[in-house]
Amino acid sequence: MQQAISTLLVLGPLPSSATAAVPTMQAFEEQLSKVQTPITDEEACALVKLFGPDDCFGLAWTLLHLIETAPGWPVESALVGLEGEWIDRLRERAAC
Repeated sequence: MQQAISTLLVLGPLPSSATAAVPTMQAFEEQLSKVQTPITDEEACALVKLFGPDDCFGLAWTLLHLIETAPGWPVESALVGLEGEWIDRLRERAAC
């Protein structure tokens, strides 16, 4: 697994735009920019757990686009048991 993805997993889910602190946002942005694409299916499965309650100033879109670079995407098992706007969006886009 790429170091940037491992670091993102340690950071945890994206915060809401209303509560996000500047240093946290900088950390997410820095690590997201370091991810090399395409990512692996394993990395995509890990990243789907990082969506927060909103778009987090657009970072959720970056995360979504990274996930969709995985060669085996959609990995249906990665979305089982997960809920939320961004998970729904991934399901909808995979169905097209």
